[in-house]
Amino acid sequence: MKCLVLGGGGFIGSAVTDRLLLDGHLVRVLARPKLVPYRSFGPKEPMEWMRGDFLNVHDLRKAVQGMDVVFHLVSTTVPKSANDDPIWDVQSNLVGSLQLLQVLREQSVGKIIFISSGGTVYGPPQYLPINEDHPTNPITAYGITKLAIEKHLQMLTHLHGVPSLILRVSNPYGGRQRIETAQGAVGVFLHRALAGVPIEVWGDGETTRDYIYIRDVANAFARAVSYEGEEQVFNVGTGQGTSLNTLVDLIELVINRPVKRVYKPARAFDVPVSILANQLICREFCWSPQIGIHEGIAQTLCELNIS
Repeated sequence: MKCLVLGGGGFIGSAVTDRLLLDGHLVRVLARPKLVPYRSFGPKEPMEWMRGDFLNVHDLRKAVQGMDVVFHLVSTTVPKSANDDPIWDVQSNLVGSLQLLQVLREQSVGKIIFISSGGTVYGPPQYLPINEDHPTNPITAYGITKLAIEKHLQMLTHLHGVPSLILRVSNPYGGRQRIETAQGAVGVFLHRALAGVPIEVWGDGETTRDYIYIRDVANAFARAVSYEGEEQVFNVGTGQGTSLNTLVDLIELVINRPVKRVYKPARAFDVPVSILANQLICREFCWSPQIGIHEGIAQTLCELNIS
C-alpha cells in the first residue's frame, strides 16, 4: 500500500511510520518545512519525506496524489493550549481537516484513518470502562474539535463514499514524546525525575488515565490499513487505569530512587478518570496491547537514555 502520514514526524506519527515501513508499505510523510527527520532512513526503506504545510491546500493535493491510505495524525494543540486559544485550535485543526476532506473528495483514495482523543471526546464518564457507545460530552476545546472532525469524516463517508476510520487513542507514551509542550504525564514526569526536579501533580494525585505504550498504538494503526469491516469508531486503550500517584510510584521503582512531588490545584478541564474499553478493536482488528505500564515506563527510560 502507498500510505501518506500527515504528522509523520511527530511522536505518534513517527511510530506509525516506522511500523508501516516494517510492514512493507510505501510511506510518504508530509512534514513542516523546518522539521528535521526523526531518524535516518535506509536505502531499502520506501520512504518519501515531503516538506509542506498541512494548512496549504496545494501542499495537501500534492501529498495525497497517488496514495491508497491517508493517516491524519496532525494536531497543532494539546488540551491545555486548545483551551487557552480555542480560536487557533479551530482555525488550525478543524479548518485544516476540512480542507483535507475536500482534497479527498477530489482525489481517489482508499481510506482515511484519523486519530481522535479517547481521553477527551467522552468527557466525564457515566460508566467505566468507556466504550464507543458512551455519550460524547467533551469539556475541553481540544475534545470538541476532535469530535467535530469525527462528525465531518462520518459525513464524508456517508455522502461521498470515502471510507474512514476513527481511532480514539487513550493516553500514549514513549521515548519520542515532546516534553516542551507538556505532552503526556509519563514523558514529563520521567524527564523531571531524571533531572532531579520535583514532579508537579495536579490535584490530589488520584486523577486516573489509561496509559498505552506507543508501540501498541502504532500496531493498532497498522492493523487499520487492512480493516474492511463495518465498524468505524474504535477505542485504542488498555482497559486499565493508573492514577498519577501510582504513576510516580512506578517511576520511582524504575529509576530506583525517590522523587519529590509537588501537589498543585486541580485543573477544571481534567476529568477525574478515563479508562477505555477495548473489546471492539480487539475483536475487529485481532489486536491487543502487549506492553503493560511498568514495562512501558522501563522501555521509555531506555529510549530516553539512548536519545
